[in-house]
Amino acid sequence: MRFIGNIEAKTDNKGRVFIPACFRRILQGGGCDKVMLRKDVYQDCLVLYPLESWNEQLDLLRSKLDKWNSRHQIIFRQFVADVEELSIDSNGRILLPKRYMGLAGIKQEVRFIGMDDTIEIWAKEKLEKPFMTPEEFSSEFEKIMTVGGGKDERE
Repeated sequence: MRFIGNIEAKTDNKGRVFIPACFRRILQGGGCDKVMLRKDVYQDCLVLYPLESWNEQLDLLRSKLDKWNSRHQIIFRQFVADVEELSIDSNGRILLPKRYMGLAGIKQEVRFIGMDDTIEIWAKEKLEKPFMTPEEFSSEFEKIMTVGGGKDERE
Protein backbone atom coordinates (compact mmCIF):
# COMPACT_ATOMS: atom_id res chain seq x y z
CA MET A 1 0.00 0.00 0.00
CA ARG A 2 1.33 3.39 -1.00
CA PHE A 3 -0.40 6.60 0.00
CA ILE A 4 0.48 9.89 -1.67
CA GLY A 5 -1.36 13.20 -1.53
CA ASN A 6 -2.53 16.07 0.63
CA ILE A 7 -6.29 16.21 1.12
CA GLU A 8 -8.42 18.48 3.33
CA ALA A 9 -11.34 17.17 5.37
CA LYS A 10 -13.49 18.11 8.37
CA THR A 11 -14.40 16.19 11.46
CA ASP A 12 -17.99 16.23 12.65
CA ASN A 13 -19.14 17.01 16.23
CA LYS A 14 -18.33 13.46 17.35
CA GLY A 15 -14.84 13.41 15.81
CA ARG A 16 -15.77 11.29 12.80
CA VAL A 17 -13.94 12.03 9.58
CA PHE A 18 -14.13 10.58 6.09
CA ILE A 19 -10.90 8.95 4.96
CA PRO A 20 -10.24 10.57 1.56
CA ALA A 21 -11.56 8.45 -1.30
CA CYS A 22 -8.13 7.96 -2.89
CA PHE A 23 -6.77 6.53 0.39
CA ARG A 24 -9.93 4.55 1.08
CA ARG A 25 -9.65 2.79 -2.31
CA ILE A 26 -6.10 1.72 -1.47
CA LEU A 27 -7.16 0.44 1.95
CA GLN A 28 -10.15 -1.42 0.53
CA GLY A 29 -7.99 -2.87 -2.26
CA GLY A 30 -5.74 -4.31 0.44
CA GLY A 31 -8.74 -5.74 2.31
CA CYS A 32 -8.19 -3.31 5.18
CA ASP A 33 -11.25 -2.34 7.24
CA LYS A 34 -9.30 -1.38 10.37
CA VAL A 35 -6.35 0.92 10.95
CA MET A 36 -4.06 1.57 13.88
CA LEU A 37 -3.84 5.16 15.17
CA ARG A 38 -1.13 6.75 17.25
CA LYS A 39 0.38 10.16 17.72
CA ASP A 40 3.54 10.61 15.69
CA VAL A 41 6.77 10.15 17.65
CA TYR A 42 8.27 13.43 16.40
CA GLN A 43 5.50 15.72 15.13
CA ASP A 44 2.16 16.97 16.44
CA CYS A 45 0.11 14.87 14.07
CA LEU A 46 -1.66 11.53 14.10
CA VAL A 47 -0.57 8.53 12.04
CA LEU A 48 -2.86 5.90 10.55
CA TYR A 49 -1.22 2.55 9.94
CA PRO A 50 -2.88 -0.14 7.85
CA LEU A 51 -2.56 -3.33 9.87
CA GLU A 52 0.17 -4.71 7.59
CA SER A 53 2.27 -1.54 7.97
CA TRP A 54 1.70 -1.51 11.72
CA ASN A 55 2.96 -5.08 12.02
CA GLU A 56 6.04 -4.23 9.93
CA GLN A 57 6.77 -1.26 12.22
CA LEU A 58 6.42 -3.44 15.31
CA ASP A 59 8.72 -6.08 13.83
CA LEU A 60 11.30 -3.42 12.94
CA LEU A 61 11.13 -1.83 16.39
CA ARG A 62 11.31 -5.20 18.12
CA SER A 63 14.38 -6.13 16.04
CA LYS A 64 16.19 -3.04 17.32
CA LEU A 65 15.27 -3.53 20.98
CA ASP A 66 16.63 -6.00 23.49
CA LYS A 67 13.70 -7.74 25.16
CA TRP A 68 15.78 -8.13 28.33
CA ASN A 69 16.79 -4.47 28.58
CA SER A 70 14.38 -2.66 30.92
CA ARG A 71 14.75 0.70 29.13
CA HIS A 72 14.00 -0.95 25.79
CA GLN A 73 10.92 -2.59 27.29
CA ILE A 74 9.68 0.82 28.47
CA ILE A 75 10.17 2.26 24.98
CA PHE A 76 8.32 -0.64 23.38
CA ARG A 77 5.56 -0.46 25.98
CA GLN A 78 5.05 3.26 25.41
CA PHE A 79 5.01 2.81 21.64
CA VAL A 80 2.30 0.12 21.74
CA ALA A 81 0.34 1.57 24.66
CA ASP A 82 -0.26 4.81 22.77
CA VAL A 83 -2.06 3.10 19.89
CA GLU A 84 -5.73 2.55 19.19
CA GLU A 85 -7.39 0.28 16.65
CA LEU A 86 -10.05 2.08 14.59
CA SER A 87 -12.71 0.52 12.41
CA ILE A 88 -13.59 2.10 9.10
CA ASP A 89 -17.40 2.30 8.97
CA SER A 90 -19.52 1.49 5.92
CA ASN A 91 -19.42 5.17 4.90
CA GLY A 92 -15.60 5.27 4.92
CA ARG A 93 -15.28 7.19 8.18
CA ILE A 94 -13.17 6.70 11.27
CA LEU A 95 -13.82 8.10 14.73
CA LEU A 96 -10.87 10.09 16.04
CA PRO A 97 -10.86 9.80 19.83
CA LYS A 98 -10.99 13.19 21.59
CA ARG A 99 -7.72 12.43 23.42
CA TYR A 100 -5.86 11.98 20.14
CA MET A 101 -7.44 15.06 18.60
CA GLY A 102 -6.17 17.02 21.61
CA LEU A 103 -2.66 15.59 21.26
CA ALA A 104 -2.51 16.76 17.64
CA GLY A 105 -4.29 20.08 18.21
CA ILE A 106 -7.13 19.07 15.90
CA LYS A 107 -10.31 21.10 16.24
CA GLN A 108 -12.32 20.41 13.10
CA GLU A 109 -10.41 20.97 9.87
CA VAL A 110 -7.71 18.45 9.04
CA ARG A 111 -5.32 17.50 6.28
CA PHE A 112 -4.56 13.92 5.38
CA ILE A 113 -1.04 13.49 4.03
CA GLY A 114 -0.05 10.24 2.33
CA MET A 115 3.33 9.15 3.64
CA ASP A 116 4.01 6.02 1.57
CA ASP A 117 2.79 3.17 3.81
CA THR A 118 1.04 5.39 6.39
CA ILE A 119 -1.33 8.36 6.44
CA GLU A 120 -0.76 11.42 8.62
CA ILE A 121 -3.63 13.52 9.96
CA TRP A 122 -2.72 17.13 10.74
CA ALA A 123 -4.65 20.04 12.18
CA LYS A 124 -5.13 22.23 9.10
CA GLU A 125 -3.79 25.31 10.94
CA LYS A 126 -0.43 23.60 11.49
CA LEU A 127 0.07 23.29 7.74
CA GLU A 128 -0.56 26.93 6.87
CA LYS A 129 3.14 27.28 6.13
CA PRO A 130 5.47 24.71 4.56
CA PHE A 131 7.48 22.29 6.69
CA MET A 132 10.64 24.01 5.45
CA THR A 133 11.40 26.77 2.99
CA PRO A 134 11.75 25.82 -0.68
CA GLU A 135 15.46 26.65 -0.45
CA GLU A 136 15.98 24.41 2.60
CA PHE A 137 14.02 21.63 0.92
CA SER A 138 15.99 21.72 -2.32
CA SER A 139 19.30 21.88 -0.46
CA GLU A 140 18.46 18.95 1.84
CA PHE A 141 16.95 16.98 -1.03
CA GLU A 142 20.13 17.42 -3.06
CA LYS A 143 22.28 16.23 -0.14
CA ILE A 144 20.16 13.13 0.31
CA MET A 145 19.97 12.24 -3.37
CA THR A 146 23.65 12.68 -4.21
CA VAL A 147 26.17 9.88 -3.86
CA GLY A 148 27.07 9.37 -0.21
CA GLY A 149 24.04 11.28 1.06
CA GLY A 150 21.02 10.07 2.95
CA LYS A 151 21.11 7.11 5.31
CA ASP A 152 24.90 6.75 5.25
CA GLU A 153 25.33 10.13 6.99
CA ARG A 154 23.26 9.04 9.99
CA GLU A 155 24.86 5.67 10.49
